[in-house]
Amino acid sequence: MSNFIAPEIEKFAPWDYVVFAALFLVSASIGVFFAIKERKKKSSKEFLVGGRQMTCGPIAFSLTSSFMSAVTVLGTPSEVYRYGASFILFFLSYTLVIIFTSELFVPVFYRSGITSTYEYLELRFNKVVRFAATLIYILQTILYTGIVVYAPSLALNQVTGFDLWGSVAATGVVCTFYCTLGGLKAVVWTDAFQMIVMVAGFATVLIRGTILNGGPTSIWQRASEGSRLNIFDFDVDPLRRHTFWTIVIGGAFTWLGLYGVNQSTIQRCISCKSEKHAKLALYLNLLGLWIVLVCAVFSGLVMYSHYKDCDPWTARFISAPDQLMPYFVMDIFSSMPGVPGLFVACAFSGTLSTVAASINALATVTFEDFVKKRFPDISEKTSTWVSKGLCVLFGALCTAMAVAASLLGGVVQASLTIHGMCGGPMLGLFTLGIIFPCVNWKGAIGGLLTGITLAFWVAIGSFVYPAPSAKAIPLDLSTASCAVANGTDTLTTAAPTVPPARYFPKARRQRRPTWWVTAVTSCSVLSCRVFAGRCWQTPGTPCPTSTSVPSAASAAQPQDYLSALPQVDFENNMPKVTTKKTETDDTFQNKVEKEHRSQLPGYNPEEKSYTNRSTESRL
Repeated sequence: MSNFIAPEIEKFAPWDYVVFAALFLVSASIGVFFAIKERKKKSSKEFLVGGRQMTCGPIAFSLTSSFMSAVTVLGTPSEVYRYGASFILFFLSYTLVIIFTSELFVPVFYRSGITSTYEYLELRFNKVVRFAATLIYILQTILYTGIVVYAPSLALNQVTGFDLWGSVAATGVVCTFYCTLGGLKAVVWTDAFQMIVMVAGFATVLIRGTILNGGPTSIWQRASEGSRLNIFDFDVDPLRRHTFWTIVIGGAFTWLGLYGVNQSTIQRCISCKSEKHAKLALYLNLLGLWIVLVCAVFSGLVMYSHYKDCDPWTARFISAPDQLMPYFVMDIFSSMPGVPGLFVACAFSGTLSTVAASINALATVTFEDFVKKRFPDISEKTSTWVSKGLCVLFGALCTAMAVAASLLGGVVQASLTIHGMCGGPMLGLFTLGIIFPCVNWKGAIGGLLTGITLAFWVAIGSFVYPAPSAKAIPLDLSTASCAVANGTDTLTTAAPTVPPARYFPKARRQRRPTWWVTAVTSCSVLSCRVFAGRCWQTPGTPCPTSTSVPSAASAAQPQDYLSALPQVDFENNMPKVTTKKTETDDTFQNKVEKEHRSQLPGYNPEEKSYTNRSTESRL
């Protein structure tokens, strides 16, 4: 290969640092504002879930910003640049995810009156299932959050010259600062501001890139000539990198594990003042997801149009595909100081929102599932200080994890896969509890262990025996117009380096793309329902079939299950619980009203599981 001469790319200028610093300053100021505004409200509920008085608008912005991290800002345009615009099919995946989350999971969690998502598992099964799920969530969230901080900092450092450890430390300190001072309200409103910055950064890149490359028509034509617009590939081979089925089905399962049963999402949904606001927040969030997705995909097409004949990665101007977007920004804005700082602020807006939401969610589950269980009579003032202390603790742990990620090398990608691996078993576990009333805690534990075991087997196998290079070859990437040191032109196509297949004769048994890990593991948990339904169920509690629906919690009629749950209304500060009154349920109704929260139907105190048919029939 010839040696190419890299063009001169300017590094960060003073104005870029000013714009970037403004992002952190405004974010910290929002935390101070809510700390002063809410200083007289000392309840832990106010701190952790905003007193359940949030409206749909800021929650929608917050959800979009949190789950569109810097990985999306940097990674999606790079994927489109190298593999084409098939990522736009996530338009369908997001739609399926939001429908299932808003119509199946959120009503159950909201009407249960819980604060921690895993509290539902104790109501449905028992404490063992709850604590096991909580520990898994805490470990995988700390790991993932640390990598979310480190990965974009590294990519930006190598291209822009932005200080690596300075950005890591600033991210951890600022997120911990406003989470600790302002609680969930500060997190939500800061996310809303960061969402605006993210869209502004994308819009700036799109406008400038479109102008430099001759307008939308020219960009579209070049993308078509480069096969970047071949979106629909209906190949059923699960080893293919981007197909319709991989993105729509595999992607839907992956995102459902992150949205439907994730504490960070559900916590913000149940902070809304009504179930209607919670659902509306999710659907408005869907609109935000579409906007960010379209911006990221078109940024990739604009970037391809710009580098159509001189690919920076093939020419080795950069060392990793994730650096393509920062390199492109520094290239087209080299004469406009301050604008590259806006893009870096855009990338770090996703990082800040993701980290802040994770810290708040970690503090919530730890307080509700461990501290409150151990000290049930803790005062409101003490509980608020404990919650703030937990925010500081998890902020420090996530920042430390970012430092540790620098020592992991290739294991960083493995850690991201582990994050997806945990989402599958969790999704299967919650789905098992909601739609299969016959399964008790033994079946739940068996399904969870099966799902985690299978997840590790699939993920480790995919790294030891990677998919054949032919399944993931990037589209043509040319260096024909690059300046060459030795006077010869070179046209190459970059392909990932993998070990020869002959060294791994059993490779095809274990190769699976990351998008399918959640789908495989969640389905494995649900498949245990067949075994659990036969061996681990309360006597006299048959599983529902297509012809017999003995339970209000059956999969065949989920609307009956939801109508059986009490309605929790947080329009006022004092929770108000209402249920359908019957002549035979006065005692149970009084108990529900006394505890100010709903109890799911069918609780069996001996099994500590909601599988008792007699109580269920009374509702």
